[in-house]
Amino acid sequence: MEPYRRILLKNAALLTGLAAVPWLARAQAKATKQAMQYQDQPKNGQRCDACMHFIPGAKPDAQGTCKVVDGPISPSGWCAAFVKKS
Repeated sequence: MEPYRRILLKNAALLTGLAAVPWLARAQAKATKQAMQYQDQPKNGQRCDACMHFIPGAKPDAQGTCKVVDGPISPSGWCAAFVKKS
């Protein structure tokens, strides 16, 4: 009976882990522009294209995306999550 109990407990742990996956996906959702105080122009010389979170668009002046903020992001924009690239 002991091996059956082990298998049952392993499967229960696996199912519990799988049930947590949708919660993790929601936890990793991006912040809104409003919440991050996003603006389309630079602030104090800080620009999105100089931020480590910025993902450039197809062309240098094209809008890109951000690892933190949801939606299209201007390379010359700014938000409160700005972290200068090293």
